[in-house]
Amino acid sequence: MSQKTMEVVKNLDIKRYMGRWYEIASFPSRFQPRNGVNTRATYTLNEDGTVHVLNETFTDGKRGFIEGTADKADPQSDEAKLKVKFYVPPFLPIIPIVGDYWVLHLDDDYQYALIGQPSRNYLWVLCRQTHMDDEIYNQLVQKAKDEGYDVSKLHKTPQSDPPPEGDDTPKDTKGIWWIKSLLGM
Repeated sequence: MSQKTMEVVKNLDIKRYMGRWYEIASFPSRFQPRNGVNTRATYTLNEDGTVHVLNETFTDGKRGFIEGTADKADPQSDEAKLKVKFYVPPFLPIIPIVGDYWVLHLDDDYQYALIGQPSRNYLWVLCRQTHMDDEIYNQLVQKAKDEGYDVSKLHKTPQSDPPPEGDDTPKDTKGIWWIKSLLGM
């Protein structure tokens, strides 16, 4: 059965998209700890037009993080299809992990977003706030379902309000959570 082509956002205003986004829900991923909470992403525009990506999650009170870069998959296209590159493990930048980051839906005010990939194996619901209105959440889930995602795999991410500030928390300096998650622990 062939799936229809996914619709993605066009003419993304990358500057407006920058800043912090909180993960409201996602498909479980081997690249994230299973018991991670307060997961968030912070995007910063680099001078060369690429995007600096900082993904953070908190496990047992410790902050784990990984950094990477994102760039348009096709500079000539008006579609919001990005390629994200991380180095795993983060303290030994040898193996680049490259993934697709497709913005499937984004409200006009850039307050919430639905992110997917062509494989449909990964899905994220992101919001500028730590909590999202149920009606909006349900609309995004329906949008994902319409695009061929198995939304039964969506897992809500616990977020505290106010969110923890990264510098005030103990750091998982060894990147252990990435190794554990890659090994499926």
